Amino acid sequence: MKLAQVFEDGIRVKEVPNIALDGRKGAIVKVLGCGLCGSDIIKFDHKTVPFGTVLGHEVVAQILEIDSATDFKSGDVIVTTHHIPCGKCDYCKNGNVSMCRHFKETNIYPGGFSELVFLSEEHLQNVAYLKPENLTVEEASFYEPLSCCVRAVRRAQLLTSSEVLVLGLGSIGILMAQALNAAGMKVLGCDLLDERVEILKNFGIDAVKSVPVNFRPNAVFLTAGADKTVEIAIKIVRDGGKIIVFSSTPNSFPFANNEIYYRELTVMGSYSPDLCDMRQSLNLLQSGRVKVKGLSTVYPLEKVEQAIQDTKNAKIIKALIKV
Repeated sequence: MKLAQVFEDGIRVKEVPNIALDGRKGAIVKVLGCGLCGSDIIKFDHKTVPFGTVLGHEVVAQILEIDSATDFKSGDVIVTTHHIPCGKCDYCKNGNVSMCRHFKETNIYPGGFSELVFLSEEHLQNVAYLKPENLTVEEASFYEPLSCCVRAVRRAQLLTSSEVLVLGLGSIGILMAQALNAAGMKVLGCDLLDERVEILKNFGIDAVKSVPVNFRPNAVFLTAGADKTVEIAIKIVRDGGKIIVFSSTPNSFPFANNEIYYRELTVMGSYSPDLCDMRQSLNLLQSGRVKVKGLSTVYPLEKVEQAIQDTKNAKIIKALIKV
């Protein structure tokens, strides 16, 4: 089987022996497509994973071999992701599932940028679903990133019809704006690129290149990964408002303590999804309440590194790797 591995000098595609169940509970799946996540790019750029790692976790795949107590069978096309919270630890009980140690330790093997992947029984029971027939592979691959956005919206605990600004309209910003819209918020998206502003408008949500001077939203969602957006958010969010951080920034730009204190602002981070967010994500995609058609650009496995560069250079919205 072929897979793409991270090394010091870049990503290399290798041929390795096929994996098999070998008596394990779970499934061997053939990857039909795997989305490129921003976290994959950060891990590649900063070499924060061991050399030889196979990245990728936004998986759409077909089951080839299975031994499971679930209803899945050979031939089924499924969506899945990589991490599973335990639901029992203090982190889970307090709603911080992304910090759950079991969540961080669970993963698919060897990774989504591979021809074949092993899914454990735990994955099949908790985070795998049949791909809805009305969704293409490209559309279904948004299952995991959209679920991250669904959780961020849920964590923000905004009143219905709250005014919300989404700063940055890459793939996550476009998903976040639609998830907020589906939750009943009054959403305005903002990005410097005309193309991205138009994409969100075409999905039926207001978008601009610069924030209106007198706009004071209840909440600002940071999805751009740029230091400047932190300063903008502090400046325009209304007193008592919320800033939801959904991206890392190059210089880890600090928040102004006195602004947060005197204006009673809430600043919170949101990272990965809980199980309920995954179910909601698939429902939103299947129902068409969140639209993703045309957002993906397809690359072969041999072009993962090119997909990374094109994403960083804003040449594309989202990359889908097909084996």
